[in-house]
Amino acid sequence: MHPDTLLALSKRLADFAQERDWAQFHSPKNLASALVVEAGELLEPFQWLTEAQSRSLSSEQLAAVTDEMADVLLYLVQLANALQVDLPKAAHEKVTRNEQRYPVEKAKGRSTKHDAL
Repeated sequence: MHPDTLLALSKRLADFAQERDWAQFHSPKNLASALVVEAGELLEPFQWLTEAQSRSLSSEQLAAVTDEMADVLLYLVQLANALQVDLPKAAHEKVTRNEQRYPVEKAKGRSTKHDAL
């Protein structure tokens, strides 16, 4: 198994939790709650930045954002494990639905929600 796959990450996380007897705390509700907390922490380094500043982070800011992005991903993968969701498959299916809801000819260059296109 290639170490950069979500499957490898999923297994590593499951092993990590099992070795520490943490599975008992990893209910879908708890994992979803932790995911939301981490997503909030991801927003913190961007607070008070302008749009332009958010596109050119300092190395320290980027390191903080990178750590929070990793935390979000880790909890999302653990939640997928807990619910037996094939995350890459679900993501591809969602992109397919979005392609249908946001056809290029209607959505290009617009941020309008699909039901208002």
